[in-house]
Amino acid sequence: MKRPVFEHRIVAPPDAIDELGHVNNAVWVQWIQEVALAHWYSVASPEHQDDYVWVVVRHEIDYMRAALEGDVLTGRTWVGEAPKGARFDRHMEFVGDDGKVRVRAVTQWAIIDKASGRPIRVPPDVIAPFL
Repeated sequence: MKRPVFEHRIVAPPDAIDELGHVNNAVWVQWIQEVALAHWYSVASPEHQDDYVWVVVRHEIDYMRAALEGDVLTGRTWVGEAPKGARFDRHMEFVGDDGKVRVRAVTQWAIIDKASGRPIRVPPDVIAPFL
């Protein structure tokens, strides 16, 4: 089953570039979070945004091609399988204007109830808009 794909554009700024002249690996991690949060805020109800926060449990990242200063990238993300308890996998890829994938990742996220500060089982109504 194909999940809805969310897209978010990023232009690689000068401060993202490392001594090798390309986007630093740590910046990709920040962009993964930026795209994931943009997806959450674009789909989740205001009540869910007030009640829950997501935290990364695990990153698996493949750096496939370099991105350079000024490159325009499209971050694409979608949810994998239905959640298992508090966790679910989010798939991510960053594609350049040339259509080539620069980075591909799978991140595992867990939902935290803001009131208790503890992980909870992902409520069906929270995940429904992503499936």
